[in-house]
Amino acid sequence: MTKASSTINPAEAAHFGTLAAEWWDPKGSSAMLHRLNPVRLAYIREAIDLHFDCDSSQLRPLAGKKALDVGCGAGLLCEPLARMGAKVTGLDAAPENIAAARAHAEPQGLDIDYRNEAIENFGGRDHDLVTSLEVLEHVDDPQAFIDGLAKALADDGLMIISTPNRTAMSKLLLVELAEITGQIPRGTHHHDQFITPEELEKMLGNAGLQVTDSTGLSYSPAKGFALSDNLKLNYLMTVVKA
Repeated sequence: MTKASSTINPAEAAHFGTLAAEWWDPKGSSAMLHRLNPVRLAYIREAIDLHFDCDSSQLRPLAGKKALDVGCGAGLLCEPLARMGAKVTGLDAAPENIAAARAHAEPQGLDIDYRNEAIENFGGRDHDLVTSLEVLEHVDDPQAFIDGLAKALADDGLMIISTPNRTAMSKLLLVELAEITGQIPRGTHHHDQFITPEELEKMLGNAGLQVTDSTGLSYSPAKGFALSDNLKLNYLMTVVKA
């Protein structure tokens, strides 16, 4: 860690740091993220088009805009955001992830500002888009983390958050079965750290934010991940300043 932090969990950061080398391998330890990413990107793109009044055929809807991805890993979301035209900053708690992200972006000519930094130490403000996907369940102080996201967001900006719900279904599928079958590395998820939509909406409200959409993420072995009305497993939220 570069600085003392109230939200970064050192054990969680170390765990994900050990996975950095395989982050971009679609058949490696992050295989489930690779399967999930297209579904998340479709949701994010639709939210961008709606919020910024863009045509869905536009290749660079974020041209001239600033985007921040918090808990960026090795850049699985940062790179598509950069290709959409955004000036992107990615923050992550694990220095190994930041190194892997830079190494992957550089040969492609993607100018992304990757930093091994906690959100509460980040001085950047007025970002048009702030994202944090599958991160909230890994931090020590979710409210302080969300407060940091809120400070980085422009008054007319858009925020997208995703996280697992704390239900019997998520415990079975995301913790027990996923680890037993090797779909995710052991120790990745801790069910007691999962956050319900009601809890998250309250924390967002405390930070001066409001939810404009909640959409579930469902999973089936045959079809993989899909957007759903069912929030019991995992969910995405579109958020703006209240």
